[in-house]
Amino acid sequence: MPGQRETMTGRQKAAVLLISLGPEVAAKVYQQLTQEEVEQLTLEIANLRRVELEQREKVLQEFREIVQAKEYIAMGGIDYARKILEQALGPERASTVLMRLTSSLQVRPFDFARKADPEQLLGFLQDEHPQTMALVLSYLEPDQASHVISQLPHELQADVARRIALMNGTSPDVIAEVEQILESKLSTMATVDHTQAGGVDALVKILNGVDRGTEKSIIERLEQQDPELAEEIKKRMFLFEDIVMLDNRSIQRVIREVDPKDLQLALKAASQEVQDLIFRNMSKRMAETFKEDMEYMGPVRLRDVEDAQQRIVAVIRRLEEVGEIIIARGGGDDIIV
Repeated sequence: MPGQRETMTGRQKAAVLLISLGPEVAAKVYQQLTQEEVEQLTLEIANLRRVELEQREKVLQEFREIVQAKEYIAMGGIDYARKILEQALGPERASTVLMRLTSSLQVRPFDFARKADPEQLLGFLQDEHPQTMALVLSYLEPDQASHVISQLPHELQADVARRIALMNGTSPDVIAEVEQILESKLSTMATVDHTQAGGVDALVKILNGVDRGTEKSIIERLEQQDPELAEEIKKRMFLFEDIVMLDNRSIQRVIREVDPKDLQLALKAASQEVQDLIFRNMSKRMAETFKEDMEYMGPVRLRDVEDAQQRIVAVIRRLEEVGEIIIARGGGDDIIV
């Protein structure tokens, strides 16, 4: 049995941990996992006929150390975590814990950049190659990246945006090289992982935080360079649930403009917040009629609901284009009454 404990796989350790934590906590953990992960862990737990006390204590101790290390990294970075862990566990054990943490929990690259002021980021990125800009912006928080891309020259904005959208997984060696170059401008150390960044979703989050003029300029240039990519981005730029960003006047304008049947379909799968917001901007009689019609409608296909929501989103974007409604955005769209 001792030899078995020494060679336990990560999945076996996870099974022992869940058994030790009890069914209530294990159930909450299951809610955060994929179906495949749940099935694999359940099989592993079923195969564990017995968990010895020594085995359980070893797994729990390892778990505590990793949690502590992650907290130290969040507080002061990887170097701070190493210093504290070496004092508590010794240099060899500290290195083992940090290696396990960075390989399993993946400390994200460019941590130093996420802690920097957006203006400072702009200063050290603006002279870099567009691909380097795209890589770094992909790992930033969306609001930071939105600020930086808004301040870039117009001719660069679409180029960088396109590179972010088309970016797939980046080699850890490339990330390490870029970090090494940039750390001379910002001194905080960062660590490398295999995390995939970039893609259309990452770009959409960034564009949702820029001002309308910047967004329009980037989309127009992308339409010339890559029409299919531009169309894909436009489809994701404003989701139906984002209707909560509209003011009451704009919502009333949308209600008058869209097909009532589309709105009824769209509301079938909408959140309670969205439903309440829509009904508040209708007359009492109209709201009651809508609710009755939605009940009579009965079960509907998800595809029909999504199509209806997409048609409403198209109306919203058209109304914004002609200035009849305003979508709350980052920077540049403040309204003075």
